Amino acid sequence: MTQSTSATEQSHYRICPLCEACCGLEVRTQGEKIISIRGAEQDVFSHGYICPKGVSLKDLHEDPDRLRTPLIKRDGQFVEASWEEAFAEIHKRLPPLIEAHGGDTVGCIVGNPVAHKIGLLAYFPRLVRAIGTRNIFSASSLDQIPKQLSSGLMFGDWNAVAVPDIERTDFMLILGANPMVSNGSLWTVPDYRGKARAMRERGGRIVVVDPRRTETAAQADMHLPIKPGGDAFFLLGLVHTFFAENWVRLGHLEPHLAGLNALREAVQPFNPERMAPGCGIDAATQRSIARQLAQATRAVVYGRIGTCTQRFGTINSWLVDVLNVLTGNLDREGGAMFTKAAAFAVNTSGTPGQGRGVITGRRHSRVSKAPEVFGEFPITCLAEEIETPGPGQIKALICIGSNPVLSTPQGPRIAKALSSLSFMLSLDIYLNETSRHADVILPGLSPLEDVHYDIAFPQFSYRNHARFSGAVFAKPPGQPEEWQTLLRLADIIQGKPEAPLAGPEQGPEALIDQALRAGPYGLTLDQVKAAPGGIDLGALQSRMPEMLRTPSGKIELAPPMVLADLAHVEAALDTAPEGMLLIGRRDVRSGNSWMHNLPVLAKGPERCTLLIHPQDAARLGLAQGALAQLSAQGTTLSAPVDISEDMMPGVVSLPHGWGHDLPGSQMQVAARRPGVNLNALLSDSARDPLSGNAVLSGVPVQVSAMA
Repeated sequence: MTQSTSATEQSHYRICPLCEACCGLEVRTQGEKIISIRGAEQDVFSHGYICPKGVSLKDLHEDPDRLRTPLIKRDGQFVEASWEEAFAEIHKRLPPLIEAHGGDTVGCIVGNPVAHKIGLLAYFPRLVRAIGTRNIFSASSLDQIPKQLSSGLMFGDWNAVAVPDIERTDFMLILGANPMVSNGSLWTVPDYRGKARAMRERGGRIVVVDPRRTETAAQADMHLPIKPGGDAFFLLGLVHTFFAENWVRLGHLEPHLAGLNALREAVQPFNPERMAPGCGIDAATQRSIARQLAQATRAVVYGRIGTCTQRFGTINSWLVDVLNVLTGNLDREGGAMFTKAAAFAVNTSGTPGQGRGVITGRRHSRVSKAPEVFGEFPITCLAEEIETPGPGQIKALICIGSNPVLSTPQGPRIAKALSSLSFMLSLDIYLNETSRHADVILPGLSPLEDVHYDIAFPQFSYRNHARFSGAVFAKPPGQPEEWQTLLRLADIIQGKPEAPLAGPEQGPEALIDQALRAGPYGLTLDQVKAAPGGIDLGALQSRMPEMLRTPSGKIELAPPMVLADLAHVEAALDTAPEGMLLIGRRDVRSGNSWMHNLPVLAKGPERCTLLIHPQDAARLGLAQGALAQLSAQGTTLSAPVDISEDMMPGVVSLPHGWGHDLPGSQMQVAARRPGVNLNALLSDSARDPLSGNAVLSGVPVQVSAMA
């Protein structure tokens, strides 16, 4: 909605697309100039809350480094081209590869920004079908796929993720998550800080389990340091205690459960005493936390990225919801509840209470034989699929809003593999560390030039809502919308290079309106557009059993593949990694690598620093601000030291997404403080075998002072 406030100044309502909080913004403009960006007080979901990322939309829109015209590589150099010239180059080079080698010769990869772009997210599958490729990769296997897999196995829907009902809970146990910085992850919750404060003011308690005393832990009632990678041991100790001490209270869930006895039997070997060495949390504390969960009037367990990015990511994600079930707090006010999204949700369509469930392993990657999960292969398989000759070898790549050279383990290997491709196409707003390898780059629109309706995040929201925002500025003349670009590419691949661009009747707004009408509230897009700040659809309500989509119509407490993996937990009890253990971290100003090019986010202290405990710093001869050397996987890099008692002894922390010193990229602000690439130290063969998620946490590294 746009409102005139004077003859030349206007106020626009906009949903922020830069993180999962999806806050409402008020963007004030004067002609083509942005005057200010602030939180939209009328937004029914975020109520005026804003973080620095929302303000940075001005920098992003005006960034001189942001691409505004297609680029074609000629004799190793990028030159500007028209859209028709770019499409002609793609037509000349991509279809012949598919004709000669088949659809699997093309790999497709999508990054996190795609989740906020309905034109890309909704139309990407059409491009994949036109190509006929099975080689699909995304950022999901770097951070979230274990949670989606465990949710799918238990509830029958990949996106049926239970989220904390923070405004009504009394006790919250948080593992490996930092919502004070992220405002939720697979939990869309603007202003977590304010909600957590209100929770504690009414007598609620928050316990955070994390190797680092994060911003969230600093504001909690208790912080429990845990050995990186030890969450499975801690959670199993809690579940064992529930059965051993008869704390199980199933309540209204009891008739909707399958596998309770199998679960009880499976966890018998994992008593807290056995689990203590693996997690670094003693048995008495494990039992105390279990009892606090059991005795709280309304309690919830929430685990996120730190629990997913380790060997037992799927087991961790499963155990979080097992605990919510055993306390009787799943699908209950103040517990872990399921959003009822206004549109696009599988668990509001079809026959209520039953469905096909989810299936994995319908195919396997060519080289590592990794199973397909949620329609894609692990992104850590990308390099080997390009490097390894034979039928199905990836010879061409379409990369949409992704920067795997910085975001994926063994980025240097990926960069080398990309340089060997026969053809690469990037859809990106920057010439970055990955798109520099492309033969053609097609720029996307500024977020302020595009319509916005989130498909995914209303399915993880702390409260039900429906919100839409239109473009603030008109798109550049002659530039197609991103969904039109994808359909044009599909036409080129299908032998229709001259096909006209699809019209608005085939565009996102038509899809949104159709999905809203078919949704549980029977809304229309016109109704949502007409509501200033969106439509509030109320607090989360109990949805059991209608939201289940499992074949049994029950909550599956004992998925066979998960129980089978418990044998590997047993084996891991006898192994202890050597050296310091490395974990990542997140900063409110540093969600993705391209955010490092925005001045409002890049200002302030150096962020790519190595956090280390004072005891470890003294032992290794490391001084504040000095350079430390880190070595792993045959790679050595250096980073400035930041000594902090927030770190657990024996653990160091380095943020991801840095390393902006590679030749050929054009991100001037980021290059001034490039940082180092954490992922160069990580193995691309270390994965959670159930979900394929990369192991990014608890990795052994050698740390020393620079000579």
